[in-house]
Formats: sequence, C-alpha cells, structure tokens
Amino acid sequence: MSASDLAPAPCGGEADEQDVAAGAERLIAGLAGRPWGQVGVSVYETGRLVALAPWLTGHAERIAYLIEAQRENGRWGAHDEYDLVPTLSAVEALLGETRRGAPEGLGEYVARSAARGLRALSVRRPPEGAAPDMPARELIVAYLTEAIDRRLRDSGGPEPHLAEAVALPRPDPASVAKLARIRAGLRSGARLPEKLLHALEVGGEAAAGALGVRPEPLGAVGASPAATAAWLGAGTVPEPGHPARRYLEAVAGLHGGPVPCALPITVFERGWVLSTLKRAGVPLCAPEALVASLRAGERAGGVPAGPGLPADADTTSVALYALALLGDPVEPAALWDYKAGEHFVTWRGEEGVSTTVNAHVLDCLHAYLAGRTDAPTRYAGAAGQVAGWLRDRQRADGSWADRWHASPYYATMSCALALDARGDSPEAVRRAIRWTLSTQRADGSWGLWSGTAEETAYAMQTLLLCRAAAAEPARLRACARGRMFLERSCGDGHPPMPAMWHDKDLYAPRAIIWAAVISARHLASRNPEIRHYRRQKGYGRRGAHIRDVPY
Repeated sequence: MSASDLAPAPCGGEADEQDVAAGAERLIAGLAGRPWGQVGVSVYETGRLVALAPWLTGHAERIAYLIEAQRENGRWGAHDEYDLVPTLSAVEALLGETRRGAPEGLGEYVARSAARGLRALSVRRPPEGAAPDMPARELIVAYLTEAIDRRLRDSGGPEPHLAEAVALPRPDPASVAKLARIRAGLRSGARLPEKLLHALEVGGEAAAGALGVRPEPLGAVGASPAATAAWLGAGTVPEPGHPARRYLEAVAGLHGGPVPCALPITVFERGWVLSTLKRAGVPLCAPEALVASLRAGERAGGVPAGPGLPADADTTSVALYALALLGDPVEPAALWDYKAGEHFVTWRGEEGVSTTVNAHVLDCLHAYLAGRTDAPTRYAGAAGQVAGWLRDRQRADGSWADRWHASPYYATMSCALALDARGDSPEAVRRAIRWTLSTQRADGSWGLWSGTAEETAYAMQTLLLCRAAAAEPARLRACARGRMFLERSCGDGHPPMPAMWHDKDLYAPRAIIWAAVISARHLASRNPEIRHYRRQKGYGRRGAHIRDVPY
C-alpha cells in the first residue's frame, strides 16, 4: 500500500450502508498499512528532540514548528491547564538553540520566541484546581525547570536581563528528590520500572547509555522519541545504521520533522478502532493479521499499547473486548494482575485511578460472561464490583471524568455504555443521558473547550447506543443536529482534531478518532427517525462520501 492510498480525502454527505462499509474498510487498511499507528505531533516531544538530537533529519523543521505553535500569550499548549509542560519544553529547546546557533534564517525568530516564552513563564499563574493528571508530569516539570535554570546561568538567554527577572514555577521537593533517586539508579546500572522508560529524558545526562535500559528491537526506548534520544545522549551522533537512529528518523519523517509523544501504539490503535466500529454495528472484515495482534492480550500479564510501554489493563481489556465482538472470545485471565480491591489499575504501581480503564474492563468481563454458564464465579463478582465502583465515581451532574482524556464526553460514553450493557445501573445511565443532552452546543456539537467532531461522536454514541436513552425523545433531534455538525466539520476532509488524550503532552490518535466519527454517523444514518428529521430540515446528500475517510 502506497502513501497515496492513505492520503487524506474528504468525508461528508449522507452515509448509506455501502458508504460506511467503504469508509471502515479504508480505515482498517490504514491499520495494516501504518502498523505503528497514526498520532498527531507534540510540542513537548518535539522540543525534546530539538534539544537532544540536533543532528537528526528535520531539525530546522522542528524549530519552525515550535515557533509557529507558540500562542499569542507566549505559551504553548492547547489550553491553560495544559500549557506548563509544553511551554517549558519549547523554551528550554529554543534557549539551547540561541547558544548553539539556530539554522540559517531562524536565529532572530528563535531568540524572539524564547524571550516571549520566558516572559510568559514569569507571569504565569497556575489555573484553579488540581493540575491535570498526566504521566510523569511532576518529574518533567522538575527536569525542565532545572534545565532552563542551567541555560540561563550559562548564557543569560536571548535577553540577559530576563535571566534575573524570570520566575520559573518551582517543582515540589518530593519530585526533585524522586528525580535524584531515578538518576542515581540510572548511574548505578539499575533497571528502571518499565513505566518510567517512556519519560527516560528526565534522567538527564544519567540517561545517556544507561546500562539498565535496553531499547526494543525496533530501536525505540519506551515508545518515545524523547526517551530514545536521551538514551543516545545529547552529544552523540549515532552511526546511520544504529537501530535507535533508524527509529528516530522514521518517526521524524512521518510529519516532516515534528514528532508525537508515543509511537508505536499498534495494539492500542487496533483494539480501539475495531471495538468502536463493531459495537456500533459498522460492517467490516478485519484481516487475520490484525485479529492475531489482538490475541496478545490473552497472554499472562496482558499486552502493552506498543513495544516499550508497560502492559496495561486498558489495552488488554479493549483488545479482548474487540476479539469478543469479532467472534473470537477468550478468557480474560490476564486482567487479574490488575485487580486492586473493587477496581482495576491501569498498570502495576499506578499512582491514580481511571474510570475509563474500569469501564473497558467491565466491557470485557460482560462480553466474556454473556451467554456463558461455565465461567468461574470470580468474573461475575468482579464485574459487579467494578459497576459499583463506577457508579460511585459519577459526578453530581451525571458525567464522568478520567485521567487519560481531557474530555468528559469520552469518559461519560465509556462508563455509560459499559453500565448500560450490564443492565443494573439504569439511573446512573439516565443521568449521563440527561447531562449529554443538556450540554449540546448551539451549532449541534459537543465539546469541553469548543465543539469538536471527536466529542460530538462520543456524545452521539452515548445517546444512540445506550438502551436507557430510548425513553428520551430529545435524543433523536440532538443526534440529527450532531450529525449535521459532523458533516459540516468533515466537509473538506480536514476537520480540526485537537489533541485531548493524556500522555506527557496532549495528543490525538487520529485513527481512533475517525473510528468514533464513522461509528456515530453510521448509527445516525440507520435511525429512521433521524433520517425523517433531516428530510424535514432539507438536509440531503451532498459533499463527498464517508468512504473517503482521511486516514
């Protein structure tokens, strides 16, 4: 399959069954054609490559991306709650360029951008409430604050007077102490906990060539470009055939220089895409190679999102749930490694809890138990415990929130669908339905910060897949309006896909988002009452087909 076969194309218009099937087929072909997955770029991760791997192809393009991505207020990042980590990364990288000497034609812009970023950091006030629950956030803030302090001490920065005026956010002492322990462990050759490899760059100089770190066969460390570059060492230019260099070159080439936070995400992407499409009833034929890759969730300990990441309950449960929907159910025994009282953790040693992980575990357990009389009793017992745990974490307004996604629409869909399928939590599901209906925007969309195709698709699935929603007549008009929004936003083939998923930085898993959009449009197109409403409003077939899904 060539790159042109996967090139973006429009998706709009009335989707009939043949049209939807063609769109799903194209999306699934993309899973096989791009086995590492497709993820949007990250300011944080790109900044780390600028600082750690200036020798890597696309260096000038990465610098230009950082400059162009800076917001009017001098910061980086999609939203004030999420701007600290990307801003620290970009500023530290650009400060390094002012000393190293930026590529020709960029020097003035680099200095100006770095100075604006420093000023923005000096006046930044933390948003109200707790900081977002992002992987390794406290360690990253401590690492970057230290690095910027060092840059300013060494050179004074692009405007020397700023070195004295800037007041960087101070990391908490516990994070600084933890960072020191990690670095001591790296210097001693100790093996780090697997989850820390994804943020190996926080180890600083101690990460370079650390004996306790072993890259994956494909060359990646922790499925992270930044971690891989840190292991190579900031002053090291590896031989052209070095596996880690080949990995970095491949990732940098995907977006012309800038890079995502995590790649590969093979099983994560395949599990979410296939389970989303199948749950919505989208006709599809999954190649055996894709199905076989999901069977890794059956093995002891479960499966990671991609090579170099720790195995986790989320990827494992979604992979097994997808297999069940595809007619290949297996016993989810691997999940017992993640049981912690009445809920399941994402991975062993997790600092926090996730509602969507437990919703996906409940999906998996319910699918395994359906129509089965010979299942060990502990599966039914665990399903009941998880359902109760999820009900207890529903917010007063009827929504749910989660640590792996910024939007409550993703968490609410995940929890409501899991509880609705089980059938013993009707009031919790009805509250979620009412919240979803009450938060639709005037243009027919749904969204946390603004209306998005992704969040609109989640809201529509909540309203059209939950059996408890059938008693809410307002859902049909709401979904018809949502469908119209999806058509408008997808009309030119390039709808905005803001990063809303949590990693070291916010990210957008494009294939997973498109699976949600296809599924929502499929559900709406098959509902006769929604079709009737659209005819009344004069919305007929126009634009391109959903089969032209941009992947």
